[in-house]
Amino acid sequence: MEQLFLIVSLFFLTALVYSIAGFGGGSTYIAILILFAFPYSAVPKVALICNLIVVTGGFTLFLREGHFSARKVIPFIVTSIPAAYWGGTLPIGKRLFSLLLGISLLVAAIRMFLSEEAFVVKREVSWKKSWAVGLPVGALLGALSGLVGIGGGIFLSPVLYLLGWANAKEAAAAASFFILVNSVAGLFGQFSKEGLMPDAAFLVPLGIAVLLGGQIGSRLGSQRLPKLFLQRVTALLILFVSGKLLWGLV
Repeated sequence: MEQLFLIVSLFFLTALVYSIAGFGGGSTYIAILILFAFPYSAVPKVALICNLIVVTGGFTLFLREGHFSARKVIPFIVTSIPAAYWGGTLPIGKRLFSLLLGISLLVAAIRMFLSEEAFVVKREVSWKKSWAVGLPVGALLGALSGLVGIGGGIFLSPVLYLLGWANAKEAAAAASFFILVNSVAGLFGQFSKEGLMPDAAFLVPLGIAVLLGGQIGSRLGSQRLPKLFLQRVTALLILFVSGKLLWGLV
């Protein structure tokens, strides 16, 4: 019971801070569950379900505040949805899983520590260019997302920053939507293969915790906090999780 309370508390804090930047927190949910020796085959399922709970509310808030642009996201999700499902069906060993997740998050964290102004100027996006870039990149991000059991928004945000297509709040809105659709696809893929199912008695308190944390964080992120602060808070979290995963492989 004491261990469950600690895990629930950590999930609440994770959802609160990640949702500020439009993320679901899947990468850190995974790290927490692995840290507490939760059955490995059920870890991606729990993370994806919690992702869905957080980003559904978060995306609604970012949409209401006018930060979402469908033009910048739809080309990515056209290929990411089937790729996320496919990635979720693939078996993967624990060591390779940790390596892929750790390296991906490290790259994202380094990029997000820096301000937008250091790299890009905000650019208008033509439909032609958005499709030319979005289709192949979406497929790659979707496959990686489904494979490791996270929604993928944590990969999409740095891509949008690098291309100069979004500021922090626009990227947060895009990430929320990307996570939402890919978490659904990845979850179907995860449930299609063999492995333990999450226990409802364990999943329900986690779901309540991330719902509360996600609602608080999403409101802070969509309305009040400055964009550079959002990037750097998120980068610190991503860097911590990445370091923990990679250190465990040494």
